[in-house]
Amino acid sequence: MKNRFQSINYRNASGFTLIEVMVVVVILGILAAIIVPKIMSRPEQARVVKVKQDIAAIQSALDLYKLDNGIYPTTDQGLQALVSKPSTPPVPRDWKSDGYLQELPVDPWGQAYQYLNENERPKIFSYGPKGKDGNSEIGNWNNNGESQA
Repeated sequence: MKNRFQSINYRNASGFTLIEVMVVVVILGILAAIIVPKIMSRPEQARVVKVKQDIAAIQSALDLYKLDNGIYPTTDQGLQALVSKPSTPPVPRDWKSDGYLQELPVDPWGQAYQYLNENERPKIFSYGPKGKDGNSEIGNWNNNGESQA
């Protein structure tokens, strides 16, 4: 009895030739050269969107803090006032027992979000992709198109 594998007629076997495989590889290479540069700019856009969403969430928590306590946290108290009750004056009178945020988010570049309270007009921002020395700040003043300058 012949082995099943020995009875295969190799002349009728179908498959791809080396030339056909090479043509497909070249076509895929051309497509990758066209598409990849367009896709590579997307991660930076996704980081900016995440920053804007984080800032909106922090702004909502600050608004709740103000509703409960009548004022926003001072610049010295910072965003930490949303996680743990401040002990520096003015101490909030009706601080929510479980806080306003579980923890402070960090921007996609690994830096803490910045906070300034200028005459009860809170500014929340990230230094952006270029960091503190660059001019790439993303803040709550450019989330809605308004400037708080």
